[in-house]
Amino acid sequence: MSTTSYNCTNEEQRAEGLAHAQKAIAAKQTVVMPTDTVYGIAADAFSPQAVATLLASKGRGRSMPPPVLIPRIGTMEGLAVDIPDDARKLAEKYWPGPLTIIFHAQPTLTWDLGETKGTVALRVPDDQLALDLLTLTGPLAVSSANRTGQPAAQTGSDARSQLGESVEVYLESGFRPLEGTEPIPSTIVDATGLRLRVVREGAISLAEIKTMIPSALGADVEPEMWVPSNLSSPDAAEVSEVAQIPDAADASDETDTSEEADAAAEVTDGDRDAVKPAQDGPSEV
Repeated sequence: MSTTSYNCTNEEQRAEGLAHAQKAIAAKQTVVMPTDTVYGIAADAFSPQAVATLLASKGRGRSMPPPVLIPRIGTMEGLAVDIPDDARKLAEKYWPGPLTIIFHAQPTLTWDLGETKGTVALRVPDDQLALDLLTLTGPLAVSSANRTGQPAAQTGSDARSQLGESVEVYLESGFRPLEGTEPIPSTIVDATGLRLRVVREGAISLAEIKTMIPSALGADVEPEMWVPSNLSSPDAAEVSEVAQIPDAADASDETDTSEEADAAAEVTDGDRDAVKPAQDGPSEV
């Protein structure tokens, strides 16, 4: 593998970097890109091989699956099922932004993010370079661009010092967040229960969320579980028993203005290729 870094503050290198990153993702390789929180290592969310490469680069196992970054709210409809109205309200207000929402995953999709227990953590990052890449590639599994246990990378060069040649493309675009500021992770909301539950407070506080959703629970309250309506097998309750919560150390990796919910059916060309029926059956920025 020949690793290449691009200075994306230069328009010519930005275009070259995005094109190279798109090809790398299509080839099941990994890339490093900025998000609105920290830098993330990204891979095709629908390629088990690519996700395995991402996890190996970080030195982590399948028990810590990465969240998935998407380019727009509408993509959520193809990846999750039984989306609660309250979760949709939060997405409309805070996406793009530092909010990760855990949903019951669409069971017809061909992906393997690890031991997710039938859930997926989604986020739309508030970073134009990240959004441009996601528009080209479709959904990406993204985890903080660092070795597990090490500080999250705030620049592309920081990420390269930890991940080295395991990454095909590094997209450098300055500090994330601003130089001299500490990264604040995204807030994680579990939407797989009867009520929304803030399982980790980050950039958005529980108090702020409760101004919109008064029924929202805090992390110290036991969740009230339910079974997705499209799951009818005897083991369905086991599938929804525990939502997979992204690893707290990496949930800051990563997740324009938000689009209306009635645009939910819109899917990019990259998304359309990725969102396809399974043939054999079926968290961080």
